[in-house]
Amino acid sequence: MPQFYLPGPWDSQKPNILTPELAHHLRVRRIQIGETFPIFDGKGQIGEATLLSLTGKTGQAALSNIRTDTHRETSYAITLAQGLAGGDKMDWIVEKAVETGAQIIAPLQCERSVIKLTRSSDAERAQKRLIHWRGIIQAACEQCDRTVFTELEPIQTFEAFLKASPKPKLKLLLTPDATQSMYSVLLENAPQDVIVMIGPEGGHSPEEEALAQAAGYQMVSLGERVLRTETAGVVAITAVHSVWNPEMQIRLK
Repeated sequence: MPQFYLPGPWDSQKPNILTPELAHHLRVRRIQIGETFPIFDGKGQIGEATLLSLTGKTGQAALSNIRTDTHRETSYAITLAQGLAGGDKMDWIVEKAVETGAQIIAPLQCERSVIKLTRSSDAERAQKRLIHWRGIIQAACEQCDRTVFTELEPIQTFEAFLKASPKPKLKLLLTPDATQSMYSVLLENAPQDVIVMIGPEGGHSPEEEALAQAAGYQMVSLGERVLRTETAGVVAITAVHSVWNPEMQIRLK
């Protein structure tokens, strides 16, 4: 049975109110009164919930065995700085970044991004996208048993992200034109927080690459083949784990 998200704070001494979303999920899964199901709060806390009631759009559950469990998180944090991609590609990117282990996702408005979401007139659209992506993050954590939500940064321009601080020491920009491989850089460095920057369709512009290099980013490549923007991030995150944390296996569900 998958785990279900129940926001905290939790109370093991009295019944806890279910959110309308969780109540709906329990109905879909046909969870019956008296059945127990796993829960998490998105901050590393897990527990067992026994369904007491389910009426209308809500219900109640008794919580037990509450504890902290973050064993699926790595000691290093991977930030995926992803150029905004068109269509539903960003949905796929967010979902797979969570499943493969990114701790932070930063959507960036780049020069070649098809969609534009950083103008003042786009504020409402941008907020709706963020809400939608947070829902995808929650669903992905439920599916892959991560107990800590991936952080989603506000949509920002490429230049604003470069200027924001603090940033990890190790910063990598993926480009097929790089002469240095990502694997060689990872092998030369001990596990640590890292930014993996991926361009939108068409990649980063030469001007953006120059700005990134000036900000301390290393230009790296994943190999001879040119990957789509929705593929590159997943491959890069997996590459980090394969070099720095090979014992962490990805289990198919």
